[in-house]
Amino acid sequence: MPANPTPSTGYLALLKGNSDFRKVWVAWALSLFGDWFNMLATATLLTRLTDSGAAIGGLFVVRMLAPSLVSPLAGVLSDRVSRRHILIATDLLRSVVVLGFLLVRDPSQIWLLYTLTFIQMALSGIAYPAQRSILPDICSKEELGAANALNSATWSIMFALGTALGGFATGAWGTSPNFIIDCGTFLLSAAILKSLYFRKGAAETAPSQSGFADFKKGLRYLKDHTDILVVVLVKTSFSLFVVGAFNVAKVAIADRVFPSSNGGGTNLGLLYGAMGLGTALGPILWRIWTRDNERKMRIAIAVSYIVAAGGLYTASTLSSLGVVALGSTLRGIGAATGWVFSTQILLHKLPDGVRGRVFSSEFALLTLANAASAYMGGQLVDTMGPEGLLRVQSLLVLIPLGFWIWWNGRTFRTHAPL
Repeated sequence: MPANPTPSTGYLALLKGNSDFRKVWVAWALSLFGDWFNMLATATLLTRLTDSGAAIGGLFVVRMLAPSLVSPLAGVLSDRVSRRHILIATDLLRSVVVLGFLLVRDPSQIWLLYTLTFIQMALSGIAYPAQRSILPDICSKEELGAANALNSATWSIMFALGTALGGFATGAWGTSPNFIIDCGTFLLSAAILKSLYFRKGAAETAPSQSGFADFKKGLRYLKDHTDILVVVLVKTSFSLFVVGAFNVAKVAIADRVFPSSNGGGTNLGLLYGAMGLGTALGPILWRIWTRDNERKMRIAIAVSYIVAAGGLYTASTLSSLGVVALGSTLRGIGAATGWVFSTQILLHKLPDGVRGRVFSSEFALLTLANAASAYMGGQLVDTMGPEGLLRVQSLLVLIPLGFWIWWNGRTFRTHAPL
């Protein structure tokens, strides 16, 4: 595991000096903002129509399962087709799909809500590896660390703003404005990406074999590079033990423990906003210490599991909405730190020819784990309550923590110091 010897670039220098990244960054921020509006609106609408923890769990299962099913196609497309074209096409298609949520009016139309969610998230699953893989196409090695951290911070800020404002908007005006805003953000994102002409050609050479053979090649790469596979599994472990069930628990907490009008939309927005604050702060603060050094990033990932577990346990006390929000913030700091640094390690290590397929495989694994976690959370929250579910989660996080410490301790002993 060699250290990254390349000096890092600052955030302002990156935004000022790299117009390609700036366009991708702004477009992504816009679509993210609308997406979180959409998520709050669909969760609140479903709560209002069903008042069922299992139904909410089902929504998150659909949101996570859809991207994993298209992952083989998404990875091959990202390594074969213009990544810019993929991002524009998925933005335009999603702008149409989200308007369909306006048609969901009563419990008999829940099937339509699930169907539209599936299509929207399948398109997001196609966009994900292209968005991740495009960074080395538009950024130098010196810029990758700042680009990855800034992307994470932007995701977090848009998450906090989108969910908080989405919750307030839902509480004040209902769900329809959220879906209209989501449509507009996708259209604006596509318009910005249309002007993107980056320096490097992104995987646009003619393929020499079938798409399925290309997909298997990506899987063989993971099999032959065990350390890459372990890094890929970091996000999967957070999805399984931290993220999925916690999303279900937050909806139940907002609706049942600290209820408000409109299915708890306002309080749910506050809890998501608090988590978004944590996801924004964690990687930025940690990067001051890591300075893009791989060994330090791996240490930060270990600590991130501990912080996430502490956040889950804090939230489980349910002593007040503020305490739950604090737990959500800590959970956000932990999960985002592991997410960002695992991504950065992959960006530095992966060759362009398999980058899209590795990121799509990673996305498939993490979304399947998220779906499984959300499903179990939806079943358990009705039997053991959100407090019991969160306490169990806080203990289960020790499993991936122990494995990560063992693997990296073993690797550090067999390689030169980083």
